[in-house]
Amino acid sequence: MSDLSQHAARLRTLPPSCGPVRLIAVDGHAGSGKSTFAARLAAALDGAPVLHLDDLASHEEMFDWTDRLRSQVIEPLSHGEPARYEPYDWTARRFGPARTLEPAPVVLIEGVGAGRRALRPFLAHLLWMDLPAAESWERGRRRDGPALTGFWDDWTVAESAHFSADPSRPSAETLVRQLPVGYEWLKGSGATAKASHSVTQSD
Repeated sequence: MSDLSQHAARLRTLPPSCGPVRLIAVDGHAGSGKSTFAARLAAALDGAPVLHLDDLASHEEMFDWTDRLRSQVIEPLSHGEPARYEPYDWTARRFGPARTLEPAPVVLIEGVGAGRRALRPFLAHLLWMDLPAAESWERGRRRDGPALTGFWDDWTVAESAHFSADPSRPSAETLVRQLPVGYEWLKGSGATAKASHSVTQSD
């Protein structure tokens, strides 16, 4: 099924996961199409806010942004309050003026590591862009050009280490595969695990 509107309607019916907010994570390898997909899903959700994890990461902390996300975003949203975070400028290599993220009914978090272990308790749903690492990275390198070859060399090492220690795909309820037109949504192993956990709790 490539029609995002039907899937968006289902996401709206999920129980809130972070205060009044349904946090929907879009994870996957760098270059797998997360940003484009998240933008299209946000549009299908009538303009749901999107938090890009590239705004919280930095050259020095490619994956060590969990505390920043918790204090600046998760904590205020969990109280139904607007979040304020300082997006990182990858060219100037510094954090910029604060932005506000409103506690909308659905908020998307997009980026490598969005489904990491520390964040899953706050997520209503985890989607994984199902494109292999090598293919994703090649797409990213072509997109960014030879000027960023050194950055990509460093990034792929850091990303491999992250997913080796804290893989997201096994916990994803949905695997998203890009089609020539639209997207295919497949059930991930995380959906089975969540269903089994709910049955155990009800017993």
